[in-house]
Amino acid sequence: MTHAEILARAGLTAADLTGGTLAVHSPIDGAEIARVAQTDPAEMPAVIDRAQAAFRAWRLVPAPRRGELVRLLGEELRAAKADLGALVTLEAGKIASEGLGEVQEMIDICDFAVGLSRQLYGLTIASERPGHRMAETWHPMGPCAVISAFNFPVAVWSWNAALALVCGDPVIWKPSEKTPLTAIATQRLLDRAIARFGADAPAGLAQLVIGGPAIGAALADSPLVPIVSATGSTRMGAIVGPRVLARWGRPILELGGNNAMIVAPSADLDMAVRAIVFGAVGTAGQRCTSLRRLIAHRSIRDDLVARLMRAYASLPVGDPRAATTLVGPLIDHGARDRMLAQLDRARAEGGVIHGGRTVTAGVPQGGAYVEPALVEMPAQTPCVREETFAPILYVMEYEDFDDAIAMQNDVPQGLSSCIFTRDLREAETFLSAAGSDCGIANVNIGPSGAEIGGAFGGEKETGGGRESGSDAWRGYMRRQTSTVNYSTALPLAQGVRFEV
Repeated sequence: MTHAEILARAGLTAADLTGGTLAVHSPIDGAEIARVAQTDPAEMPAVIDRAQAAFRAWRLVPAPRRGELVRLLGEELRAAKADLGALVTLEAGKIASEGLGEVQEMIDICDFAVGLSRQLYGLTIASERPGHRMAETWHPMGPCAVISAFNFPVAVWSWNAALALVCGDPVIWKPSEKTPLTAIATQRLLDRAIARFGADAPAGLAQLVIGGPAIGAALADSPLVPIVSATGSTRMGAIVGPRVLARWGRPILELGGNNAMIVAPSADLDMAVRAIVFGAVGTAGQRCTSLRRLIAHRSIRDDLVARLMRAYASLPVGDPRAATTLVGPLIDHGARDRMLAQLDRARAEGGVIHGGRTVTAGVPQGGAYVEPALVEMPAQTPCVREETFAPILYVMEYEDFDDAIAMQNDVPQGLSSCIFTRDLREAETFLSAAGSDCGIANVNIGPSGAEIGGAFGGEKETGGGRESGSDAWRGYMRRQTSTVNYSTALPLAQGVRFEV
């Protein structure tokens, strides 16, 4: 399909695509595909006020009824999966299977949240006082701002929005300036679900705002937005997190990874190679869970590197719309330039680089296409300890298992991690308190590809936000402990009573 056909099938009109000040370019060929209208920062107080008004009504709707709205959203997403997935490919540059996979994640979290709407459980707590009952209850908190990044332009919003809506919180979404079209198309699907849902959904329940730092600052600074969930770089998180905390808000931050894999002597190397390639080059290395550091035992390192070099040489780089493509473009030429500069640093620090060249033949002209880079490093040097959002995989070796864990943990970032081993002691040590310090730790599976059912996140540099499954829903609610006295007397102290 042409660019225009993809945009039209996603439900975007001429009014959505023209007349604005924000230029949107496709990573596929660099072509400008839209000029989108931006939200005036002066409008943000009114946006937040609408969300507050919606909160006062939505919190009174029973949670299972709120779950019905999310169920309807899941139906809309199922019907639009192919078209929205194609739009993700066009605007974010993901290969076709990854664009469809991202929409499938949205569908899955809707299914999860529908069930969750009947399971917002609190505890009954044993009281130390006779004739008393103590319990905890979970209540909605208020509007939730979602600030999402280009690399997962719709899935991250859905992880937050599905949970926030069933928990009783309205949503204000600020997408990346690089990917506003997928946000507009998704918001339209939610609007359709809201129309089907009926009058129980108040105006202002889900709003979309498009723009730059001023819009994000308005959300981060407003005391009327108690939850701010932000996904992106650690630089962005270092700005957003303190601003939210300064006014006693609750930040949910999902930031950098710089994720590592340890490959032990007993590892199944065929299995490890598949996981390494998928983890390192998927989404052209532009995931927060991308594999960036490979820590291989000295005894198998040369064999593993040889296998990886053969695998890398066979990777088709090109148009992400083609079914045979496995590596699409970087988001823009700035990302390519940062990758090449980082490879120059690695070379200066003793690295031996395989691949990493700019690709110009057999790819759409205007896009930023590169070969994935495999970089053999003498040690975990300063450039290795920095995360570059590109398909660079640094390879280092270890002799002692404790040294491998120390190397894995010796970076400031810490989102996801993994080990390939058939040694039970190594696997269990890696998962123990003395093992990986990351929020996600896997055995015999790569660092990317998290499932909806497990809470995603826990990045160590920020204290770690949690989204998606498990008990992540608690981040969108407030806990209230209540005590009921059903006794005939209230003892104040031993042998003391008030006269009444």
